[in-house]
Amino acid sequence: MFEQIAWLPLCAGVTAVGLVLSFLAFRRRGAAAGMRMAAWALLPVAAYLTGALQALWTIGATAVGFITGLVLNPLVWAGIAVTGLSVVLFVVSGVIRGRKLSTGRKKTAGEAPEIPPSANKTGTKPQRPAVAAPQKPKGDDDFSDIEELLKRRGIS
Repeated sequence: MFEQIAWLPLCAGVTAVGLVLSFLAFRRRGAAAGMRMAAWALLPVAAYLTGALQALWTIGATAVGFITGLVLNPLVWAGIAVTGLSVVLFVVSGVIRGRKLSTGRKKTAGEAPEIPPSANKTGTKPQRPAVAAPQKPKGDDDFSDIEELLKRRGIS
């Protein structure tokens, strides 16, 4: 398709129109605006003369083909849906796993394991181990409050 278009007249025409507009910009807005517009106007002819125009055409055609194939292909949308389902399953399983881990930590942190009533053959209440009350240090230490808090949380 690239060979079917007469690129030299097209590029020369775009450059000519750009140079006329750059002259008008030069008169109305000053030299800086006119020179900048002339620089932009010369780019189409430069792209044709260096052969960069064909490379730009190939890149553009490939990008458009990829995007239209991506957007208009039902198999691609099915793949996107499966990917979304996979992400949702990962997130949900992570939440469920986090809940199981956090409930397991709460039971084993400071409590003694409970014995089911069927395991107690004598009919008496199971004895819980005595928990010593935290003792305050005799010295007026700055870290005594922090140590007490850490012991209550099971961190020593």
